[in-house]
Amino acid sequence: MGELTRKEVIMLINGASKIRLAGVDLSNENLSRLDFEGANLRGAILQETNIQEGILRNTNMTGVNMLATKAAYADFANATLTGANMTLASLQGARLTNAILSNANLNGANLQGANLKGAKVDGVKFDAGTTWPDGKKGSAGVPSSYTV
Repeated sequence: MGELTRKEVIMLINGASKIRLAGVDLSNENLSRLDFEGANLRGAILQETNIQEGILRNTNMTGVNMLATKAAYADFANATLTGANMTLASLQGARLTNAILSNANLNGANLQGANLKGAKVDGVKFDAGTTWPDGKKGSAGVPSSYTV
């Protein structure tokens, strides 16, 4: 369990003009469908956290640990995910338009149906287990080809 429960996170979101959860451990929590727009989640731990259909537009998620995070259909438009560990993350149908994914780790991540238009993907790490938006696996897909 993380440092904060879903109920505590909701209270924080509702009571703050700027959401600051930098470095907070939110592992294994159900945070699906919550609105984190513009939040500072830098270095947060979201291991095995459910953020499906969440709104994470314009968030600072630099260095976030999203190991095995469930983020299907989440909206990461314009989010900064530099150096994020997204190993084994479920990102099916996620919106990553104009997101900064530089040096992110996508080993084993599932991005099938995700939108990466305009995303910065320089230095992205991936392996044979990575599923790209078009269903291709690993090196059969080239990250930059999904950003146009």
